[in-house]
Amino acid sequence: MRIHSKLLSLTFQSIICTIFYLSAPIYTAAQEGGLPNKLTLREWKVPWQGLPRDPYVDNKQRVWFCGQAGNYIARFTPTAEQFKQFEVPEGTHPHNLIVSKQGQVWYAGNRNAHIGRLDPETGKIHQYPMPKGVNDPHTLVFNRQDNIWFTAQQSNRIGLLDVHSGQVKIATPQTANSRPYGIKVDSQNRPWVALFGTNKLAWVDPKTMVVNEISIPRPNARPRRLEIDPSNNIWYVDYPEGYLGRYTPSTKDFKEWKLPTENPRPYGTALDNRGRLWIADTGKIPNIIFAFDIKTEKFISQTPVPSGGNIRHMYFDNKDGSFWFGVDSGFLDQGIPKD
Repeated sequence: MRIHSKLLSLTFQSIICTIFYLSAPIYTAAQEGGLPNKLTLREWKVPWQGLPRDPYVDNKQRVWFCGQAGNYIARFTPTAEQFKQFEVPEGTHPHNLIVSKQGQVWYAGNRNAHIGRLDPETGKIHQYPMPKGVNDPHTLVFNRQDNIWFTAQQSNRIGLLDVHSGQVKIATPQTANSRPYGIKVDSQNRPWVALFGTNKLAWVDPKTMVVNEISIPRPNARPRRLEIDPSNNIWYVDYPEGYLGRYTPSTKDFKEWKLPTENPRPYGTALDNRGRLWIADTGKIPNIIFAFDIKTEKFISQTPVPSGGNIRHMYFDNKDGSFWFGVDSGFLDQGIPKD
């Protein structure tokens, strides 16, 4: 009788373990051993103080970036190695910018509740005020119509700016203090958002403005930036716990990989046109740039950043295959893959 009970107990435990295994995400341990350096870095010291960040390459191969703490927008011309500064309204503290096909620079006025459009030739700015309750435009991205989706982290909002009418539509996550952060648009013209204040990703229905939230299986995960590959997989970095993750919307599956370093803090990301995801690990100074091959699902490169850190946002330039980022220590960097 005791043997029979023991067998039943073991069988029950086996069933429970099987159920847990089937419902849990797949985790992959960090790779052991050093990785080769497959990246060349070019660095330029920015001539002004103020956290240079969030670069974007325009149609003339000029690099625009924000001086968030310094309250300016700047342009760098790589061929001439020249910087030029543009004034923005007092108290703006631009957090992020993007450049339209026509060369207009759009920036997020993070501290005075507007999105601005800067004329690159005259420096004149047109401000688009935010509706009540949206105080801190954070990160911007164009949709197919060249209108602008954006996050507002502290306001807990996601917005859509019609660049022609100036009308702003607002979507609100169901989760309080979810802190919408990184944002990208998929092939179906839907914005996906990393909800940094919780363990969730989200996408917004452009017609209804309904926010659809998706929980990452680990409760302590906090996704900060994300990328979307050609197959519409959502790649995210979990800042406090050091994971790179992939969510597949078609199957609703998660898979995650721990960054191969001690106490990683992945932040800025860039997905290139050869299936390599470049990730800035800000867990220590100097930061490390890792490369992850999304086809082989392995980390393939690591590169220390000579100028230090932190690296908050990266931009891939499809025209020349390089990517750009700012470093809090006052540098603008170009990453050029070696192969």
